[in-house]
Amino acid sequence: MAVNLLGEWQALDSALADRVPCLLGTADKLGQAQISPKGSMMVFDASRLAYWERARRTAIANIKANPKVIVFYRNPALKLALRFYGIASAVTDGALFEAVWSRTIPAEQEKDPERKGMAVVIDVHMVNDLSGKILQQA
Repeated sequence: MAVNLLGEWQALDSALADRVPCLLGTADKLGQAQISPKGSMMVFDASRLAYWERARRTAIANIKANPKVIVFYRNPALKLALRFYGIASAVTDGALFEAVWSRTIPAEQEKDPERKGMAVVIDVHMVNDLSGKILQQA
């Protein structure tokens, strides 16, 4: 069964406006974990999430050292809580960089007017709910 993020998972696209930003979990090469809010998280296509990384601090260093990530989304109003597991990669130029930037919400673009950030694309291989029930898996 292939992962298909289109449809109900697109609630992520309005997470910041809904006041429930996604949390990105990363770990360094030694396994030390970190969680960071990502206001620009979006369903990029049927199998990938993406966001604009403007902070360029620990999360991006962790992704470069250990690309396995988890995105946590919880919206009580929708009674929806999900975990997206995948492999992240940083994109610093080219068509994919431009595509993520063009779809980044204005509130996040305004915080990086010189576009010094980078795109991060996450190839999702599994989605589960809080009980651990696998909803989709590649």
